[in-house]
Amino acid sequence: MTDLTTTYLGLTLRNPIVASSSPATQSVERVRALADEGIGGVVLPSLFEEQVTREQLRDLALTEGTEYGDGEASSYFPTAPLASSGGASRHLRLVEQCARLVDVPVIASLNGSTSGGWARFARELADAGAAAIELNIYVVPGYSTITGRDIEDLHVEILQQVKEVVSVPVSVKLSPFFSSTGELAARLDRAGADGLVLFNRFLQPDVDPELMQVTTRIDLSSPAEARVARTWMAILHHQVEASLAATTGVEDAGDVAAYLLAGADVVMTASALVRHGIEHTSMLVNGLRSWMRRHDFETVDEFRGRLAVSADTDATAFGRQGYVAALNKARLTYGEIGSVSRRQPAR
Repeated sequence: MTDLTTTYLGLTLRNPIVASSSPATQSVERVRALADEGIGGVVLPSLFEEQVTREQLRDLALTEGTEYGDGEASSYFPTAPLASSGGASRHLRLVEQCARLVDVPVIASLNGSTSGGWARFARELADAGAAAIELNIYVVPGYSTITGRDIEDLHVEILQQVKEVVSVPVSVKLSPFFSSTGELAARLDRAGADGLVLFNRFLQPDVDPELMQVTTRIDLSSPAEARVARTWMAILHHQVEASLAATTGVEDAGDVAAYLLAGADVVMTASALVRHGIEHTSMLVNGLRSWMRRHDFETVDEFRGRLAVSADTDATAFGRQGYVAALNKARLTYGEIGSVSRRQPAR
């Protein structure tokens, strides 16, 4: 009998497969369907800093106009429906309803790029029933005066602001583009991050040469994109205390098993659910169970991290060794570049 039970952020999940933030988790009905299909946990769509800030400014404008009014003239104060009609308030209701209706952990996601009061909205998400908070810190430093350390400090600062106001676990979703991902992971670990999610996918604009316009779109991930995340999963498995969540490039049960072998505590998927539908959840869960049976594993802990970089290994040298080995294999497969004979010019 295979047991898929796992622990993430101190929470017990019935299996290590989690639906990450996507259209598949944007409604109560879809979250309930995911739970019925066997999902281990869900991350709701992100609440954006801009939504929280806009609602805060609206509420301020509504109340500032009454600051010097007569205390007995209460009829012009905003009614409750008006004061609670914003996107942030609707998001709170989504969290509350999902947490009440499903028996799997519901994780709320906050997406922002600056430090400030918006991060304190995490307390309201936790009060609404969120089992944990995932911080999706999406910032592209567009000014040449912003240093890499500035961006790293911002991640730590936002994490600390949220940790100050909530008692539920907090994870941080990272980008793969830091100059020293391991050092930042260690800083966040020391600053109290309960989990790290590897990795966020940045929106990458393109140029249409015919229309001469900048175009933007979000492409679904492919399994080939998982290599970077699995590399860092294997490196960090023995280096941080925080839980590790894998995301990007999860298409089938083999991708799930590969992430777990590298050291992931849970494996998140979004593109596969969007591509194949919510019912794909049961394919992933049953596929992982079948893989475990084929390899004689009864629990996830028996093989989690089996292929991670050991604690006494120089991870930098390990990565360099893999790079050199890959180049040597490429030479054997494709030959030396430039070895193709060229036609000699006529004399």
